Amino acid sequence: MKPQRSNTLYKAFLEGQELFAILIDPDKTQPKQIPQHLKKLPNQTTHIFVGGSTVQKDQTEPLVKALKQHTTLPVFLFPGDASQITNTADALLFLSLLSGRNPEFLIEQHVKAIPKLISTNLEIIPTAYLLIDGGIKTAVQRVSNTKPMAQNNIDAIVNTALAAEFSGKKLIYLEAGSGAKQFVNPEIVRAVSRVISIPIIVGGGLRDNNTIAEIYKAGATMVVVGTAFENNSFKS
Repeated sequence: MKPQRSNTLYKAFLEGQELFAILIDPDKTQPKQIPQHLKKLPNQTTHIFVGGSTVQKDQTEPLVKALKQHTTLPVFLFPGDASQITNTADALLFLSLLSGRNPEFLIEQHVKAIPKLISTNLEIIPTAYLLIDGGIKTAVQRVSNTKPMAQNNIDAIVNTALAAEFSGKKLIYLEAGSGAKQFVNPEIVRAVSRVISIPIIVGGGLRDNNTIAEIYKAGATMVVVGTAFENNSFKS
C-alpha cells in the first residue's frame, strides 16, 4: 500500500481551528509513565507529538503503543531521524531542516526512512522545519550541526518558508528549540502567514496561554509545548 498523503492539519487550517500539541520525548518518558502524563494534559490539547533529537533505538514504538492504549488523541511522529519511525502512530511529520544546509537532514534521513514508509499506513506530511534562534544552543542545533536563523532576519525566514511551499511542502514548522529562552516572535509568524497558503506550526519556549494566544493571532494553526509540560511549568 502506498503511503497516505492527506493532511488533516490543512483541513484545520482552512476551518480556522486552533490546534495544540504536547510533545513527549521518548528519551525522557517511559511507557509506564504515560497514564500519569495524560492526566496532566492541558484541556486544550488536540494532538500528541512524539520525538526528540537524540532518541535511542527502539524507544519510540513502545511509547507510542502506550499512548494509543490510553488516549484517543491523534499521535504524530516528530522524529529526529529515521530510526524513530513507527507504523503504530497516526501521522508523520516528514521533516526537512530547511534553515540549515546539512544534507543529512535535508534529504539523506528521508531516503533512509523509505523502507519503513513504503508500505505504511501513516499519514505522511511533508514539513519544512525552520530552526529560529531561541537564545540558547539547542539539541537540534548540536545534532544537525546547523545554525538557527536570526529572529531579526525576517526576510530570510519568509523567503525560506515560501521556497518550502513552492517546492511542495505542506506545513511550515517554526521552531525556537527545546527549552528556548525566547519563543518565535509573533511578528515572524505574522510575516510568514501573510505570504503562504499552508499551515504554520510554532514551537519552542512557549510556557503560557497568553503567549500562545499571540501566536495564534499572528497566524499559527498549531502550537507545540514540550519542555514546559515536562517541567510542570506550563501556565494554562
